[in-house]
Amino acid sequence: MNKNFAISLLAATTFFLAGCDKGADSNAAAPVPSGPIEPIAAPNGGDWTQVVTQTAEGGFLMGNPDAPVKLVEFGSMTCPHCREFDEAAMKSITDTYVKSGRVSFEFRNFVRDGLDLTASVVARCNGPASFFGLTGQLFADQPQIFEKIQAADPAQLNAIEALPGAQKLPRFAELAGLKQWAAMRGVPSSKLDQCLADQGQIDRLVQMQSDATSTYELSGTPSFLLNGEVLELTGGGTIWSQVETKLREALGS
Repeated sequence: MNKNFAISLLAATTFFLAGCDKGADSNAAAPVPSGPIEPIAAPNGGDWTQVVTQTAEGGFLMGNPDAPVKLVEFGSMTCPHCREFDEAAMKSITDTYVKSGRVSFEFRNFVRDGLDLTASVVARCNGPASFFGLTGQLFADQPQIFEKIQAADPAQLNAIEALPGAQKLPRFAELAGLKQWAAMRGVPSSKLDQCLADQGQIDRLVQMQSDATSTYELSGTPSFLLNGEVLELTGGGTIWSQVETKLREALGS
C-alpha cells in the first residue's frame, strides 16, 4: 500500500454525497417480523453492549464475539445516509439485538475524503470503550461540522492540501472544530494530536477502505454484511427496516 496516499481535502467542501448510497427509499415503511429473542446471558451478569473489541479487520465490534448472528456496517462519517441510519437504527440494534447476546454489531470505517479520515481518527482515538459513543455523536453533529468546512476559505484548504502526509489531519481537525469537539468529550488535545499524526493509524483506515472495496466490491455507504455475506438492499423500505428484516430471518424470529 502507498503510505503517501492522500484523500483530497477539497473534496470535503462539496455536499459529501459522492459514493454515499442510501440503497433504499428512506421515506417508505416496510413490515418487520417480530417476536421474542431468547437471550444469551453476558458473563458475570453483565451487559453485552458494554463489551467492545477491535477486530482483526480493523473495525470495532459491540456485543458477544460468539453471537450466532453477526452484523457489520461499512460506514462513512461524511455520509448523510449513514447518519440517517445511525439515528434510525442504533437504539434498536443495541437495546433489542446486541443486548440479547445473539447479535453482534461491528462498524468498519469506509473513508471517502479528508474530513471523513479525520473524523474517523477522532472516533477511534480513545479506543474501543468510547468508539461507538463518539461515532454516534459525530453523526449527530455532522451538519454543523459540514458547515464549518464549507465556510472555509478555499485558499486555506489549498494550503492544507499542500502539506505532507499526516500534517494535514491536525490542520483539518482545527478547521472543522474537531479538536475542541473531542476535548469536550474526553479526548485530550495532546492525545488527539498523537492520533492525528499516527501514520500507521491513517494507513490502517485507508487499507480498510481498500479491503472492503476489493473483497466485497462495495461502492457506497452504508453497506452491510450479515454473517459474512453482503446484504443486498432493494429499495423497498428504509435501510433499517430492510436490515432488521434480514436480522430477524437470521435469528429465526
